Amino acid sequence: MKKNYIKEKSFYKKKHFYKGVEVNSFGVPIFLLGNKEKTRIKGHQRKRSFYNKSFNSPFKKDSPKNLLVMYDIPSTKRKERDWFRRQLRKFGYIMIQKSVWVGPSPLPKDFLEYLKEIKIGDNLKTFKLSNSYKTK
Repeated sequence: MKKNYIKEKSFYKKKHFYKGVEVNSFGVPIFLLGNKEKTRIKGHQRKRSFYNKSFNSPFKKDSPKNLLVMYDIPSTKRKERDWFRRQLRKFGYIMIQKSVWVGPSPLPKDFLEYLKEIKIGDNLKTFKLSNSYKTK
């Protein structure tokens, strides 16, 4: 009777660790998520065609800047927040702080509806200024 000495390849693979993290033979860390290796593939819950919706500015360049927009969009919605900032720039808004912008009013209704659709409409407040904002 002959014994079968062929074993699985993973049996012979030696695992290396450095400071408690598994590394390959070159010392590069191997990060695992469950039984899968970490990949850069986006999760299925994120929309791939997110940036397809774009709005044209209904305002003229010399429109008075009399609307203050303040928002607090969580970091979990970073793509939406960056898209929102780009749209404000496109509408002619000026950034006072990262989350405080001033520009012409009113914001387009279809733009506000789209903000509610992507679930960031509740995170912003608008204030009408009595005097228009003067730039330097």
